[in-house]
Amino acid sequence: MFFRKDPHVQPEGPLAFRVRVRTKSGEVVELRLSKSAEISPTESGYYVRKEIVSPKSLDRAVLEIWFDRRYRPVRKEVSGGELVPIREWRG
Repeated sequence: MFFRKDPHVQPEGPLAFRVRVRTKSGEVVELRLSKSAEISPTESGYYVRKEIVSPKSLDRAVLEIWFDRRYRPVRKEVSGGELVPIREWRG
């Protein structure tokens, strides 16, 4: 089975992922999600829930990502913001 690269979740080597979330005020917060410290196993794969407070505007958001057993994102949700597509990342 062929999987396309996820448009929001970027692998960072074999141990982590990078994700960017835009909060309601427009501030973009970059997150590093570690497989060993933050992503937890579930019955069907893996899961991470990250609470975000943007440093300048103090906006709050919650990111949730569900992965399959091969760490491929299968579902993503953000309350209080939105995921920033990798193609829009700068620097």
